[in-house]
This record gives sequence, C-alpha cells and structure tokens, in this order.
Amino acid sequence: MKRAPLILLLCLLAAPLNAQTTDGRSPDQFHAAVLVGQQRPLPFPFLRYEDILWSTDLWQTIDVGELFNQFFFFPDDENHTYGKKSLAYIIWDAMAAGEIPIYEDDLLTIPLDNEAFVRRYTKPDTLLLEIGYDDDDNEMYETVIRPKYFDGVEVRQYALRDTWFIGRQDTRQEFRHIAMAPVKETYRELPGGIEVNLGLLPIFWIPMQHPSVRALLARHVAYIDHGNVVRQPSWDWVFLNRHYNAYTIRESNRYDRAIGDYLTGTNALLEAELIEEKVFDIENSMWEY
Repeated sequence: MKRAPLILLLCLLAAPLNAQTTDGRSPDQFHAAVLVGQQRPLPFPFLRYEDILWSTDLWQTIDVGELFNQFFFFPDDENHTYGKKSLAYIIWDAMAAGEIPIYEDDLLTIPLDNEAFVRRYTKPDTLLLEIGYDDDDNEMYETVIRPKYFDGVEVRQYALRDTWFIGRQDTRQEFRHIAMAPVKETYRELPGGIEVNLGLLPIFWIPMQHPSVRALLARHVAYIDHGNVVRQPSWDWVFLNRHYNAYTIRESNRYDRAIGDYLTGTNALLEAELIEEKVFDIENSMWEY
C-alpha cells in the first residue's frame, strides 16, 4: 500500500520533463513556444452605411528607405533563412500560391489571375548579344535567354489607399486600409533591346479588408526591434496602429487627380500637409458647438 504515494510522486516529478518535449519548443528554446503563425487578426465592429456621417479616401506612400520604415525592407534574405521574410516576400509568396486575391487597380475593380500574373512577371527575356565578327567582317550575334524572378529588394515603396470616416454612434474618427501595393522601378523593353524607365509603379494591389489578407498579415512577424527578438508584433498590428511614416499623395476629389497633377516640389509637400491637417482635424470640429 505504500507504493501508491511513491508512484504518484514519481509521476508528478516526471510531468514537467514530459511537458518540455511536447510543448512545441525547438531545441534552442528554454521558454514555451509562441505560435506566431496561428495568430488571428483583430475583428472590426460591424458598420452600417447609414451610420457613417462622413468619409474620405487618402492615398499615401510608405518609403522603405526612410529610417523609421526600414523594417519594411528587412530581412532582405531571398532564401528566407530561419523562416524570416520581408513584407515583399510575404505578399509575393502568398500571391504566387493563390492564397490572396490581387487586382490591377487601387479601386479593386479589375481582378487578376494569380497564376497568369506570375507567368507574365517571370517570363524570361530573349536578348541578342553581339559576340564579334566573322571572316567577312559581319557582326555576329548570339541569342541569350535571361531568366526573370521576383526580387523583394527591388520593392522600395508601398502604396496605400485608406478610408477615413466618422461614425454616428460615437462621432470618433477611424480608418480602414482598403488597398495596398508593393511599388518598384518599372522598365519597358523597346525593339532593339532598349529599356525605358517608367518610374515607380505598383506591381499589383491587394484588398486589405479581405479575410485572407488580414490573416496573412496577422500570422507573420514584423521585425521592428532588432534588439528584442521575443517581442515582435505582427504585420496586422503594424497597419492597425499605423506604425510607419507615410506621406499623402492624393485625397478623393471631384477631379479625380493626385497632388502631383497640379503641384510640384515644396508646394506639393505643403498641400499634402494641409490635406492631412484638414482630415485629422475633422473629429475635433465635430465637437465644436
């Protein structure tokens, strides 16, 4: 009869040892695993159209070259060492796998076929290279196939379209991200092998309110604080809290034009600041009697 307490004591002592091998930890972890990939996005409250008193759309640009925004660019490892990806690769890999929808325009009215887009984007270029002259002094050429692939390092900006609104219930100003696009330098090849720089253009647009997009951003980590590896937020948190610097390039208007269409230089920057001040001050104006 005295064996029962002894057996119970041994079971209690062995329980923590067994837990260490079944809690999902990797061999280099001394703490319980944080299942980042299983995080879920924070749900938004239901809104009726009749409850929105005021709204406007803002188009903004996030420049990853800016010091505060550099976590958008890193880690710039195309091999995804240790499973770490930059935002550009997170979006591209999900798009190429057909996990998220993509669109050609920021209004999300022209859907794109993911598989066809990947084929078109990665279609190899055929180049004619001069390799010398023959015995009759004629130029000799060789056809070379240049493969193309997606390079996340080329993404230097992110374009955002947001809707800012004030609800009837609490007259508090809120926003929703509607669409986002990775932006890169784009070139068009003309006959003769001449490339023309078309400037910074969106690659494709993703619907930020789509459940698959929000789930994708929630389960991937944004490596913001390189000195604290255990407290890294999700990309969903980054966008919900607007944890980035962005500048305005357009507000919804009757002319359907961007700031750059009618102002340049310092005047364009001042106009962007005026638009932001006007939008962000509307909430205060709602409480003035």
